[in-house]
Amino acid sequence: MKSSFLTVCILVVTTFAFGDGLGIRTDLQGLTDYHLPQEGIPKGRLDGPFEFHSEVFEGTVRRYWIFVPAQYDPSTPAGLLVFHDGQRATHPEGVLRVHQVMENLIGKGEMPVSIGLFITPGNRSEHYPDDLGWSNPNHRAPEYDAMSDRYSRFLIDEMLPELEKSYRISDDPSMRCIGGTSSGAICAFTVAWHRPEEFGKVLSFIGSYVSIGFRPYENPPRLGGQDYPALIRREPIRPIKIFLQDGNRDLDNEWGNWFLANQQMLAAFRYANAKADRKGEEGPRYDVEAVWTDGVHNDDHAGALLPEALKWMYENR
Repeated sequence: MKSSFLTVCILVVTTFAFGDGLGIRTDLQGLTDYHLPQEGIPKGRLDGPFEFHSEVFEGTVRRYWIFVPAQYDPSTPAGLLVFHDGQRATHPEGVLRVHQVMENLIGKGEMPVSIGLFITPGNRSEHYPDDLGWSNPNHRAPEYDAMSDRYSRFLIDEMLPELEKSYRISDDPSMRCIGGTSSGAICAFTVAWHRPEEFGKVLSFIGSYVSIGFRPYENPPRLGGQDYPALIRREPIRPIKIFLQDGNRDLDNEWGNWFLANQQMLAAFRYANAKADRKGEEGPRYDVEAVWTDGVHNDDHAGALLPEALKWMYENR
């Protein structure tokens, strides 16, 4: 009897933690109209891939693509959308097709005119391998899962000046969005965390806020993604607007439980805001939209939600 009662209690707790109590969305069906060329929408262009050798990440090479919307006018600074794992973000048969979504959103006036920058992680080689396809380069984890400001220095001090040689980009952080999936998502958040004066918007899909980058035995120890909720709760609020998505069937392994980790991020944002409100503190608050889905650890729901996420991101700018 006692055992049966305990089993029922466990089932109730589990249902609350992973079920309808969290508002799990089950309505996502794949590609949307925004992922396809639409009649009457001016056609932009996707240039690349180009190769870039980094000095911040010495010995690495990466590829990048640039999307230029038809409405771009060099006399007016454009917004910026940076998206990681650029080989997947721009794949014409993939589920993301970020440049195509941008084209339609800009054409409908649902997103400001913005340049798209799609970057792969680095690969330790002289030239980027032609046979990687959709696969990850070999320097992804050291770049994307690290908590330091090194990647933000690479992006802001090396890549953006390269982009600005040809395009005029707004320096308003509310016009600059950075995003990715999985480790690309935590990397996007890390850039905004260290440099909120450069990027004020973050797209985080199936973010790896777990211990992949945690190095407790190094001297000094290196933090991992699992430390972000504690940092968010304790440190001053950054002026960041973040779209946070994860699936309740995401990974659960030696690095952590991805779905629980994303819930911890949301709880930390809410706590930081509530604490500031209680103390009557002036200044920014985290602006968060969290969407939990019935997805697994892939890009499918990121792609399905991308138009919705970008529309929300630019509501009221």
